[in-house]
Amino acid sequence: MTYDVSAIRACYPALSDGWAYLDGAAGTQVPESVIEAESAAYRAGIGNHGGWFAASQRSDELTSAARSAIADLVGASSPDGVVLGPSTTALTYRFANALSKQWQPGDEIVLTRLDHDANVRPWVQVAARAGVSVRWAEPVLPTLDLPVENVTQHLGPRTRLVAVTAASNVVGTRPDVRAISDQVRATSPSALVYVDGVHATPHTPVDVVALGADLYATSAYKWSGPHLATVVGSPELLARLHPDKLDSVVDTAPDRFERGTPPFAQHAGLAAAVNHLAGLLDLAEPSAQAGAAAGASRRSRILASMAAVELYEAGLLYRLVSGLGSLAHVERIGAPARQAPTVWFRVRGMTPDDVAQACGKAQVNVWSGHNYAWELAGFLGIRESGSAVRASLSCYTTAEDVDRLLAVLSTLG
Repeated sequence: MTYDVSAIRACYPALSDGWAYLDGAAGTQVPESVIEAESAAYRAGIGNHGGWFAASQRSDELTSAARSAIADLVGASSPDGVVLGPSTTALTYRFANALSKQWQPGDEIVLTRLDHDANVRPWVQVAARAGVSVRWAEPVLPTLDLPVENVTQHLGPRTRLVAVTAASNVVGTRPDVRAISDQVRATSPSALVYVDGVHATPHTPVDVVALGADLYATSAYKWSGPHLATVVGSPELLARLHPDKLDSVVDTAPDRFERGTPPFAQHAGLAAAVNHLAGLLDLAEPSAQAGAAAGASRRSRILASMAAVELYEAGLLYRLVSGLGSLAHVERIGAPARQAPTVWFRVRGMTPDDVAQACGKAQVNVWSGHNYAWELAGFLGIRESGSAVRASLSCYTTAEDVDRLLAVLSTLG
């Protein structure tokens, strides 16, 4: 089936404003179906969980549907292993606190300097409290690839956790998570692998079982959904973890990880966002919708859609990287062998903030700064000078969007 970016863009009301949205790594725009799903939930009436009335039961159904949608999106073994929450940062702190209860002084964890700080700082902080040593895996210069051995050389009998990204949120590096996970199983069988999938999920088909991830985190607002996040694990693993919670809250997983009253209408939006991704190819060929309804599972449709997204974005990334390479005054940071469609760069003689401001004046959205790649910016020695400029592609990005960025940058030399 054809990937029709014009039909996809037509689903997003915000894209009609004429701006080039090259800021998807910080959050994507939202399609009409997600907006309508949340509005419909409010219009129908919602109540808190567990009531003996229709509005409460609708809320229960919205949460259940959200868990099932996430399970289909990432290939989880069961919706019962899907924990919902406000952000990946918040959920990672919850899991860090729960896991560290089982750690002992002298244990070790392995972190990387490639990761978003949300997959670094929570672990560093709980490790310090538990007397656990942190071992650092560093990317290689100048590509900023993260070879498997740079992670696995730190494994040992007392390793309790390996936290690694599935894709860097600034340079796009995609480590071989499966190879890392396999080595963890062989060398440190008591260790868990916590994978930050926030930047990978919008750009490629995901199978958490195939990755070997014990826990996999992703944020819905990075793939056209509401500002929610999820951490996915097996129900058996969640049953062994006991986060801090109110005594009055049920002690079953995944509920005990979800503090406070959930945003039920956003759960409706989350499921709608997954359905939107599953239907991307149907937008080009509406007749295909009949075939999907006739028997194709949502999971199979997601896999097909995301494979198409990955291929489409690879073409745009090549266009962007080639264009940056033609500008002598632009320095691209990193050139990984396997890369999500995101680039980090600097312009000679200008601060990253000045570059982003110039792009904004031309109605091109890019980000400047460390973008929470705190350790990587420090590793590269650019943190104090404003780090770099980030341009990131999304399923709705066009070649014209890329060319507009390149045209602005060409005037800055």
